[in-house]
Amino acid sequence: MDWKTIDKISEETGLSSESLRALKKRGIFREKLHWVKAPNGRIFLSASAIQNWITGNSNNVKSIRY
Repeated sequence: MDWKTIDKISEETGLSSESLRALKKRGIFREKLHWVKAPNGRIFLSASAIQNWITGNSNNVKSIRY
């Protein structure tokens, strides 16, 4: 299954759950590409889309600007 909870993606990538939530909130992670909201209100992230973002293999992502 590609869609995983924020906590599970955090465990797998080493990124904190807070940083994943911040990336979502700032629009770095895009709805329906990187994340979806389930009918029960829970947020799920796409493991493959996050992996592509981490490795820079996706054209559908914004850059982080500090």
